[in-house]
Amino acid sequence: MLGEYRIEGRRAAEIAADVERAVGAGDLEPGQLLPPMRELAEELGVNPNTVAAAYRTLRERGVIETAGRRGSRVRPKPATTGREHLRVEVPEGVRDVGEGNPDPALLPELAEAFAVAAAESDRHPVQYGQDPVEPELGRLARAGLDADGVPEGPVVVTSGSLDAIERVLMAHLRPGDTVAVEDPGWGSLFDLLPALGLRTAGVGVDDEGPLPDDVRQALAAGARALIVTDRAQNPTGAAVTAERARALRSVLREYPRTLLIEDDHGHQIVDVPLHPLAGVTHHWAFVRSVAKAYGPDLRLAVLTGDPVTVDRVHGRQRVGPGWVSRVLQKAVVHLWTSGAVDVPAVAAAYGARRDMLIDALRERGVEARGRSGMNVWIAVPDETGAVSRLLQRGWAVAPGARFRMGSPPGVRITVSTLRPEDAGPLADAVASAVGPAPARRYV
Repeated sequence: MLGEYRIEGRRAAEIAADVERAVGAGDLEPGQLLPPMRELAEELGVNPNTVAAAYRTLRERGVIETAGRRGSRVRPKPATTGREHLRVEVPEGVRDVGEGNPDPALLPELAEAFAVAAAESDRHPVQYGQDPVEPELGRLARAGLDADGVPEGPVVVTSGSLDAIERVLMAHLRPGDTVAVEDPGWGSLFDLLPALGLRTAGVGVDDEGPLPDDVRQALAAGARALIVTDRAQNPTGAAVTAERARALRSVLREYPRTLLIEDDHGHQIVDVPLHPLAGVTHHWAFVRSVAKAYGPDLRLAVLTGDPVTVDRVHGRQRVGPGWVSRVLQKAVVHLWTSGAVDVPAVAAAYGARRDMLIDALRERGVEARGRSGMNVWIAVPDETGAVSRLLQRGWAVAPGARFRMGSPPGVRITVSTLRPEDAGPLADAVASAVGPAPARRYV
């Protein structure tokens, strides 16, 4: 069952730690079946309840999964093997178009914003017990949400969109619950869910967003939550259209107890309208991050939702970090109100770079996806081979394995820093890489 490896420990924490170390070291492989609890308890000379507690801890940490009488197995993608490790080492002289970062030239300078925020904070220092949301930031955020048709709800501030999503999930779900997620989708989210002890159910995505039939199937099978990227979906660039939003809201009305989480991280870098889904389920949350438009190091997102969800997030935040720095919030307010980012120009720049590459690829017979945002997704028959061949041609792309669960192979290209003269050479390299490898002759 475990080959040569023998689990050790006398207490539940020791047993769980031993299994987790073995998984991280590769001594226990993904999919490997663990001993039944009574069998392991007898082998270790401990009470079966001790092993049961250890297995429960491992499930909650996303290390193992249990399927009733079929027993417990190491997760196929355990939390100890994060997708961020699925990276391409970029040799010197190779152009990196796989990192997923915004164009530094399109980001605002921060010195003035933080100087203004610091001076304001000196005049009016924040004290314990004060409102965790900077009033002007809350007002501006809520006005923007209103303008985009997001339902009324209180606003809280979190340390980025992933922090917001984690807090919302933990406000409603328990380890073992299933979350429906886009596939292909955000690799960091795929890491987060098993780390929280949650299961994933993949739903397909086309250029208009999640496929309604896939969403219905996942919810009918018991998924308790659905996470949707409204625009600039990572990695495909999908953006939910008005027609698709109507279809998805219709599905959600059939399952009103679903926890709906919408991620609008593409806000202020996209040139397509928002079509929110919120308001048809009992519990929902809508998240907007400033990372893509103002810089990844500004770890700030605004979150709204139904009052119960927001109150639970706020309550848990209050007994943890307390609040996101009000100095940081003041700086973001200054960036928003000073016109530090020319939103139409930024959206147009990313749009032009996407279209430039997609058109060049199409001319070479390669179909690519990228309706919004800064990424282009290309289906490939052999992911490893395509990445390797592109490296040989001087281009480093992101392997699709970072963004996939059950969807077909692909590679992601970030267009944020592409120049007009790059489109042809990159498209040539991709066209060569996705085709069959040249035949070798042996003499």
